[in-house]
Order: sequence, then structure tokens, then C-alpha cells
Amino acid sequence: MSRGREGRLRNERRALAASGAVLVVFLAAPLVALIGTASYASLQAGLEVALVWPALRLSIFTTVTSLVLVVAFGTPLAWSLSRASGRFARAIETAVQLPIVIPPAVAGVAMLLAFGRRGLFAGWLSPLGVSLPFTTAAVVMAEVFVSAPFYVQAAASAFRRIDPNLILVARTFGATPMRVFARIGLPLAAPGLVAGAALSWARSLGEFGATLMFAGNLEGRTQTLPLAIYTALEVDLRAAQALSVLLVVVAFALLLFVRGVMRRWTERTESP
Repeated sequence: MSRGREGRLRNERRALAASGAVLVVFLAAPLVALIGTASYASLQAGLEVALVWPALRLSIFTTVTSLVLVVAFGTPLAWSLSRASGRFARAIETAVQLPIVIPPAVAGVAMLLAFGRRGLFAGWLSPLGVSLPFTTAAVVMAEVFVSAPFYVQAAASAFRRIDPNLILVARTFGATPMRVFARIGLPLAAPGLVAGAALSWARSLGEFGATLMFAGNLEGRTQTLPLAIYTALEVDLRAAQALSVLLVVVAFALLLFVRGVMRRWTERTESP
């Protein structure tokens, strides 16, 4: 290869890298500003604002509750979708993934129309004295709605990576579908399930729009961390910044965790 051609290829690689660097700088600049302009004293003062700790406790409670529900109901669904084929299964999988792409405000309106006082299920809920909007239960429901697709998608992908011959052999030896699911599916797909659960929890922790529309912004009752940031921004920028830094740190830690789990899983499955 001539020296001139080597120089041209080097310049092209640099041009491509420079073009990508523009987007990297744009994405990093707000996060650098958020963390770089926060001193320890201002973060400490922000975390001492009255609305911070009730919002933190509520967020922990609701996100853990929603995660338990997502894993409990999403794991069998993901297993069924990974084993099924045909148009109906693909239609169900598409419907499950739909909350990922619809705007959170639309999700909130849809949940109001389904579970509100005059919603689709009001005829069953009202006689029981159940009113879901603007309650802590509504927060959990909104978080389940927006976060479940992330777990189901990751879990289904993990189940599909299992060698189908293992399942076939187990069924040949008389293992029931439930036993195959519990003794083969869950252990072999565990890293993918853990990664999906982490992504789902992170999504529910950052949920804002659907919660605001369906559950409201009531301190101590429906005001989660993102809603507390929204409220604090109007009165105390330090509290808003402190909570924002907290959420960014948690999200970054979860991302590193997911990447580490997936890397180890890939190395294990690809090793001879």
C-alpha cells in the first residue's frame, strides 16, 4: 500500500471520528455541567430540602414493587414468546413493546381512560370502592406500564439464546413444561434476566410523564424523585440539581452493572 493511500485512509478515519465526537460532546456537555457545577456543600444543602427524602422513600418503594410485578408476570410471558412462533406471537410481542415508543404523556392519558373514575374498568372498580388515580398504586401501575417492555424484551432475547436441543432432550426424558422452564430456562437465562431487571428498574426510577398524568404530584403520596426534581426546580435549584445528580449516578452505576453482566455472559457462552 502506497504512503499516499495510507495517509488518505488515516485522514478519513480522523474525519469519521471527528464527526462522531460532535455528538459525544453534545451528549456529555449537559451531564458535565450538571455534575461539574455542583459543589459538595450545595449537594448537601439540596439533599436537606424537605421534599427530597419522602420522594426518595416513595421512589424506592414503588420501583421495587413495580420490579417485583414485572419480573413475576414478565418472565413467564417472555418464556412463552421465546418458545412461540407465528403471527399471533409476533403481534403480542409488538404490543408489549409499544409502551417503549409512545410518549409518556400519551401513556398517562391512556391509563386514565382505562383505570380512571370514568374509565374502561370503572364499572368493575367503582362498586368495590376502588379509586386508582392519584394514589401510590397509580404510581406503581404507571411504572409497570413503562418499564415492563424493557424486561420482557431482554428476557425473551435471553431465553432465545438457550440451545433448543437442551429443551428437546429434557422434554424427551419426560420433563414437564414447568420443569423445563424452572430447571433449564431460568438458570441458563439468568444473566440476561438480571440485566433486563436492572434496565426495567432504571426506567421506572426515571418515569415522569405517565406518573404525572395518572398519579399526580402529591408530596409523600405520588411524588417520586423525577416529580420532586420538577417541583424543586421552581423553588430551589440546589435541590433539583442534587436529586438530578443522584439519579445520574444511580443510572450510570446500573449501566455499568448491566454491561458487566452481559460481557461476562457473552464470554461464558462463547467460550469452548
